[in-house]
Amino acid sequence: MVTDFYKKLQQVLQEESRLILMVVVANNGSSPGRKGFKMVVTPQQMYGTIGGGIMEHKMVELAESLLSKPPFTPFVKHQIHDKSAPKDQSGMICSGEQTIAFYDLDTRFFSVTEKILSDEPLTINYSNHGITLEKPERFQWLYTEANCLTQKVYIIGGGHVGLALSEVLSKLDFELHLLDHRENLNTMDANTFVQSKQVIDFETIDQYIPEGKKVYVVIMSFGYRTDDVIIRRLLGKKFKYIGMLGSVAKIKTLFQNLEADGFDKAQIAEVFAPIGLDIKSETTQEIAISIAAQLIQIRNQNR
Repeated sequence: MVTDFYKKLQQVLQEESRLILMVVVANNGSSPGRKGFKMVVTPQQMYGTIGGGIMEHKMVELAESLLSKPPFTPFVKHQIHDKSAPKDQSGMICSGEQTIAFYDLDTRFFSVTEKILSDEPLTINYSNHGITLEKPERFQWLYTEANCLTQKVYIIGGGHVGLALSEVLSKLDFELHLLDHRENLNTMDANTFVQSKQVIDFETIDQYIPEGKKVYVVIMSFGYRTDDVIIRRLLGKKFKYIGMLGSVAKIKTLFQNLEADGFDKAQIAEVFAPIGLDIKSETTQEIAISIAAQLIQIRNQNR
């Protein structure tokens, strides 16, 4: 996550007072480094990645050499992952290309990191003018990203699978919210991975989940009865994704009952159920990974 990276960058800068930040500002094809990949280099440590392999090794060597020279203005290095390219060969053969911006940062950059790490949503601009929070009027290159998480996942069910899924998704770019109707649930108390958790009445669950193109709903409540209550209140609302955990037999029965009660068949068909990619999951952790993979697939489908 963006803020996690900048927390580490700030820590490194406090320890060493100067560092080189490399940021992938453009990519295409099968490039191992994609837009937004970042890496910090100092004489003592490295953090992050710009794609790995021999290409990263060469860029790290370049960054280390820059640290022994006077401060420099931002510049970019273009890398082509094809040994037949006439120039800018990365040494890799996976095809694709990427452009890496180099920034020379010292303790004056704290004024920027403090704002990035605040609760205020803002846009970070990477250009030849440096790393700024205001978009430059003219630029040779520009990559922008938000400091806040915008992809929101509402996990309905604080049990063991909900806990495992929260842990997996916490390592990805999702904002997590956990909802359950059970008081004093040990797995919910143990869940330190979500941004918020609430005990609610499922009869009013639609009041706790906003509609939106960046909202994902994962239904994994205690059983059939609660799943039925939840889906009846959320069906037809505008979400990026809505899915339900359960056996094929349970899902079939539940959907048949919804149709019998007059719910729209097309809206029912939009529910991913059983939830998750089919990787023959058996354990709680495998189920969580299959669901996380499906959310990533949906999130990235237009890349």
